[in-house]
Amino acid sequence: STATPTVSIEVTPTPTEPAEPALRPEGTAAENLEFFTVVVEEVWAAGGESAVAGRTYIDALTAAGFDKSAMQVTEDTSTVGNPAESIQFSVAWGEECLVGQVGPATGDPFTVVVDALPDGGCLVGATRPIDW
Repeated sequence: STATPTVSIEVTPTPTEPAEPALRPEGTAAENLEFFTVVVEEVWAAGGESAVAGRTYIDALTAAGFDKSAMQVTEDTSTVGNPAESIQFSVAWGEECLVGQVGPATGDPFTVVVDALPDGGCLVGATRPIDW
């Protein structure tokens, strides 16, 4: 009698580390929201005065690879010179915008993807020039 060979193959899945969020220049705004959020949360977590300073977020987002020329930011102070209760900043991404909001009135940082405004900007109301 002829024996039929049997083959046993064990497949052991290779554990993979979850990919760190990273800028995806070819991706959509939604695909970049996680990385945008990580950058915002890192600045917020660092605390201090810079946690409610628009320039700190613009600089961190620029360092992370976002396009500074596509950004907007609101003032750090109110019209009477008091620290703002919250600040907003954004990055235009095609027809959409990545928008972040931080400050004492906000609690934890808030980030979202919204449609760009009809004029092409992201933030409603007065913004300050990003001239640094």
